Amino acid sequence: VQLVESGGGSVQAGGSLTLSCVAPGYTFMTYCMGWFRRYPGKREGVAVVDRDGGTEYADSVKGRFTISKDAGKNTLYLQMNSLKPEDTAMYYCAADWSKLCRPSYTYDFAYSGQGTQVTVSS
Repeated sequence: VQLVESGGGSVQAGGSLTLSCVAPGYTFMTYCMGWFRRYPGKREGVAVVDRDGGTEYADSVKGRFTISKDAGKNTLYLQMNSLKPEDTAMYYCAADWSKLCRPSYTYDFAYSGQGTQVTVSS
């Protein structure tokens, strides 16, 4: 099972990007789904949405990022506004059915993608 992310790119500080994640042939809408990011030597859980639509965010992105899912399109989104240079990272979507649905658990989820690069310049 492979999750496929898209939507990364290069933007200036203050700009916006929307990341998308799909799992061709599978539905993860009843799972906990989320996003995490990797910097050199570090990783951080960013956001999650649970099977009931409840969301949780890392403090570093609260008020700027919005996670959502579209069951009809079997797609997970991450809307990123007011981007900062420190948001520069590889972003991964992830899904799991049994682990605690919290951002800090996302990088240990059972399924994740190959990542999409986000670069924010000052």
